[in-house]
Amino acid sequence: MAWTLTTLTQSIQDWTDNAETTFVAEIPFFITNAEERIFKSVDLEYFRKNVSGTFTSGNKFLAVPSDYLSSFSLAFVDSSGNTNFLLQKDVSFIQQYTPGGNSTTGNPKYYAPFDVETFIVSPTPNASYTAELHYFYRPASITTDDSGTTWIGTNASDALLYGSLVEAYTFMKGEADVIKMYSDRYMEALSRLKNYAEGIEDIDAFRAGKLISPRT
Repeated sequence: MAWTLTTLTQSIQDWTDNAETTFVAEIPFFITNAEERIFKSVDLEYFRKNVSGTFTSGNKFLAVPSDYLSSFSLAFVDSSGNTNFLLQKDVSFIQQYTPGGNSTTGNPKYYAPFDVETFIVSPTPNASYTAELHYFYRPASITTDDSGTTWIGTNASDALLYGSLVEAYTFMKGEADVIKMYSDRYMEALSRLKNYAEGIEDIDAFRAGKLISPRT
């Protein structure tokens, strides 16, 4: 079934047979922990985003999106309309490659996360270019999304439920065998989700043949 925050919260109370006030207040925390497990375990296309920005002439820094987690690629479009992909390096490489700082200009070749808010590129752009960032991002939690629904709640409902139950029953200091049961169910659901993400979502039948049913 597809979860909303309301139905998922009620199900967690029903499965654990617990409506105690402190427990109920912690349910959003259980859910966000379960979402975090899924985010860090499965490489879904849903967790990828593309945005455009601008490399400014004479400025070696580029702002990082607020929901950014890690890069898939960073590119710029040159004056001829060609897309040029930058190579990701360490900040120390960038600084050694352009010891002159902003005075060393040209078409950017390399980039690195400089801090939580900016990338640094090298050479410093010698003109203004459109930048294209493809990155892994953190989707809104079902506990905060205005619609009360999310992709995970709709398409990975079993993984979200059992992951939340692991967190909830751990909070309750429940019996080890029950926690293990919920954990095993979560791992089964996660395995199916990983199969979809890595075995179905990224492969088409024309190119690779029919590998496995998406209903598995």
